[in-house]
Amino acid sequence: MPATHIRRWKTLALTTSAVLVGLTVPAVTATPASATTTAYDTTYYKNAIGKSGTTLKTSLHTIISSQTKISYDAVWNALKVTDQDPSNSNNVILLYSGTSRAKSLNGGDTGDWNREHTWAKSHGDFGEVTGPGTDLHHLRPADVQVNSIRGNKDFDNGGSSVSGGGGSLTDSDSFEPRDADKGDVARMILYMAVRYDGGDGFADLEPNEKVNNGSNPYIGKLAVLKQWSDEDPPSAFEEKRNQVIYDTYQHNRNPFIDHPEWVESIW
Repeated sequence: MPATHIRRWKTLALTTSAVLVGLTVPAVTATPASATTTAYDTTYYKNAIGKSGTTLKTSLHTIISSQTKISYDAVWNALKVTDQDPSNSNNVILLYSGTSRAKSLNGGDTGDWNREHTWAKSHGDFGEVTGPGTDLHHLRPADVQVNSIRGNKDFDNGGSSVSGGGGSLTDSDSFEPRDADKGDVARMILYMAVRYDGGDGFADLEPNEKVNNGSNPYIGKLAVLKQWSDEDPPSAFEEKRNQVIYDTYQHNRNPFIDHPEWVESIW
């Protein structure tokens, strides 16, 4: 059953007046906070609800680590389902460019789409191994050339326009997706950081505030990713994709699509 999202905004009053004669009380300020309720809160997420910080991260790791793993070859057909164009069942929507392209054009040639590891596989040296190398929650179809331009760069703001990138930008050490994909990218990266913590034989993946992370198991920049997640909330396409992966393939969920407010709670 698709998750039902109810956004509730709470505003805290500002106190700026003096209460005692001759004494000024400092203003109390607060940023509006959102809370999200899903149909899975009493089942799938029941052991995470009400937690925060490291405790929440640990609880979510336990929850989402229970998954069915697929092979790297099986990813081809899975992406044809998870990323199907809602307007054309013969096509997939490509990450970064937003282009709708025929499912049959999967491969490695110019004009094809291939399997983009949003968490670059060299960042932690997990390659295409079953596990982080085949996890559908961070694998997306992308134009071959755009994917090559992104390479294993970290994520940050700025750069020059990427040819065929739909508004994406890049420079020598970072890549900025088009606005419509920024939140998607952030939530995929943060999912990986929670799912793979070094306890199952793979590297402990973590976001940091750097670029040029190379082969280290880190991707930056965390502050930028948090901003992107906040400014580009989960779309219907992203939510449906999460549901398909849960129902049909891995049987685990990306918690930051269901509960975007958990990004700030953990980081």
